[in-house]
Amino acid sequence: MTPIEAFAGGVAVITGAGSGIGEGLARCAASLGMKVVLADIAAERIERVAGEINATGGTALPVPTDVTDRVAIERLADVAHNTFGDIRLLVNNAGIETIGYTWDIPAEVWDKILAINISGVVHGVRTFAPRMIQSGKPAYIANVTSVGALGMMPTQAPYMLTKHAVLSFTECLFLEMQLLQKPVHVSAVLPGMVATRIFEDAPADRDSGFVERQRTLMKEMLAKGGLTPVEAGKIILEGVAAKQFWVSTHPDVTAHMAKARADHLAGLKTPALADEARHILGS
Repeated sequence: MTPIEAFAGGVAVITGAGSGIGEGLARCAASLGMKVVLADIAAERIERVAGEINATGGTALPVPTDVTDRVAIERLADVAHNTFGDIRLLVNNAGIETIGYTWDIPAEVWDKILAINISGVVHGVRTFAPRMIQSGKPAYIANVTSVGALGMMPTQAPYMLTKHAVLSFTECLFLEMQLLQKPVHVSAVLPGMVATRIFEDAPADRDSGFVERQRTLMKEMLAKGGLTPVEAGKIILEGVAAKQFWVSTHPDVTAHMAKARADHLAGLKTPALADEARHILGS
């Protein structure tokens, strides 16, 4: 099924829609004729995106939302349903990154990343899935994880472990929908290099020399080799519309990493620092 066939005239709810992949998805969904509900803790960002979508003939509603707050997610669902009706597409995209050694990252930063990257996805599914199931209509849930969910990386432990968790959660959710034989398709979105604000927004207040150096390098890599958020959004919506479970912005990279991960686990190999990681970390 094409994106137009799957989504035109429907309603989409996208978290983390104020920038990056979430913004790209919102713009692409609106261009398909979807009514788009934009959720983000950064109210000014989603107001800007919604204003630009509406100014070009689309329909977008900004709803400031903290995805770590279950009550806020329930309010988001109420506003979306009361304004536009049944939700056809839910994208749990909100996520943040940080850089540093596990023991140097403050407890409050750990808690924040776990809450946004994992609990935010769980809250979204627990709130919207029952309504989707009850409607009996075809619907789609896409949880944004990362190609990082197929690998490992020192100094990015909070992000990596949360993306592994979201992938596992999404696999379980897919099986639950299969078990109940409900028309709610579930996709795991594994973006590769996309030019977003994720490293720009990552805290850089610890061991400033090392952390800032790594942030700068990662930002430069994304800027030079990353897809634009709109390019990524188009690819993602095509995969979700086609009812793919594995949806990747960079299929070849994902396939390579999946094989490497499978070989690593099948051989019970000891973790080893990859050449790419050595380059990034300057070791």
